[in-house]
This record gives sequence, C-alpha cells and structure tokens, in this order.
Amino acid sequence: MPRVKGGYVTRRRRKAVLKLAKGYYGSKHTIYKTAHEQVMRSLRYAYRDRKQRKREFRKLWIQRINAACQLNDIKYSRFINGLQQADIEINRKMLAEMAVNDPKGFAKLVEAAKKGLEKPKKVVKEETVFLKPAPKAKN
Repeated sequence: MPRVKGGYVTRRRRKAVLKLAKGYYGSKHTIYKTAHEQVMRSLRYAYRDRKQRKREFRKLWIQRINAACQLNDIKYSRFINGLQQADIEINRKMLAEMAVNDPKGFAKLVEAAKKGLEKPKKVVKEETVFLKPAPKAKN
C-alpha cells in the first residue's frame, strides 16, 4: 500500500485552526494539537454564552425596572401585572430604557399600571372538550 503524505488539504485545515487560535496564550496559538483543543472549547463557550447573554440582559432589565418601580411605590410583579391588565404591551428592554432615561414617562406607565390593577379581572370561561377516539382502520 502506498504511503499517504499530508497534502494541502491537511495543511489548510491546520492553518485554519491556527488562525482561529491567534492571540491565545502560550503554546495554544502555535502547536496544532493544543490549539485545536482550545479552539473547540472556545467555540463551545461562544455558543453557550450567546444564550447566556440574553438571560443576563433580561435579568439586568428586570433589576432596573424593579428599582424604578420602588421609587414609584409599586412592586415589580404588580407593575407588570398592571400593565397586562391595562393591555399595554411593552417589552422589558424598553421599560428599562425608560426607567433610566425617562423617569417621568415611566411614572406615567406606573399610573396606567395602577389603574389597570383597579379594573376587575377578566374572567375567561373554560370549556371542556371531549375528543372521540378515531375509528379503527379496517384492513
């Protein structure tokens, strides 16, 4: 069987990995084996952290909204519930932006939420649906 030499495909693959490992500390940016291990780990971290970034920002927005709610004498959960009762749809990102940069506008939203809490709650009547079993197929 003839000897297979490392061709240009292998060299290109290794160069691509080393290019991704540029800037890593120590041998992680020069030696292929350690660079490959670190690049694979780094890509996993990047995938995971794209999801976590969304969680962290939502937590930050909620903290900012909660702080502004406390200044306006209402709890965060009551504020969000009041907005829902008043049929005001605004996301937490915009609420946090208003809480930081537009306290007067946020105070108006708090008043609207308080009025929404005063309204009687909407009663949704549930209906029970019974499904008939499908007829058996005849062969």
